[in-house]
Amino acid sequence: MIRVLIADDEPLARRGLEQLLASHSDCEIVATCRNGPETVRALNSGSVDVALLDIQMPGLNGFDVLNIVGHRPLIVFVTAYDEFAVRAFEARALDYLLKPVHQRRFDEMMQRVRAQLERRTGAVLSVPTATGDLLLDESEVDWIEAADYCAIIYSRGKRYLVRESLKSLEQRLDDEHFIRVHRGAIVRTDRVREVRRESLVLRDGTSVPVSRRRREEVLARLRV
Repeated sequence: MIRVLIADDEPLARRGLEQLLASHSDCEIVATCRNGPETVRALNSGSVDVALLDIQMPGLNGFDVLNIVGHRPLIVFVTAYDEFAVRAFEARALDYLLKPVHQRRFDEMMQRVRAQLERRTGAVLSVPTATGDLLLDESEVDWIEAADYCAIIYSRGKRYLVRESLKSLEQRLDDEHFIRVHRGAIVRTDRVREVRRESLVLRDGTSVPVSRRRREEVLARLRV
């Protein structure tokens, strides 16, 4: 079941989104919010898969909400204003719907939501061992290092050499949880314990260098 949050200060707009969702039997509305602070509290509960978020709301606007929440689901902005589209996608929104929203456009967005949620279930990486192939879920990966045309996957204190390029692995991994920090390294963001001037320190004490070119993006993703 896809858990949906609706955030809009206009009752008619909230009701309209509820009607659009009615034809999607795999969706459940778990929260309906009228302003920014209510939305923050609902998102921080961690029980939301996708948020249908208005931009202009009392208390905090949609972008303010994203800047302070701890739990961030898929974000779809639903607004009457087209001038915020670029900023919305810079904020990593999945989609941007203009009011009034028609059923066909809404259904297209929901297809994208389902595809992204399926992707978020995690890639499975096959790594060779002495006894066969070990299947690692991406949640078990701490970081990955380039090794010529191969890559080294670090997981739970162990390292595995795979015959796949870093670029290929990056395309398979969920970019909500992984970030390229250097041309030769990808890090799982929730493994980062400390941010230093030119490196990241992981929970196990590993220091991974961050390139100057990628530093700003890395800091933004980690919200430092």
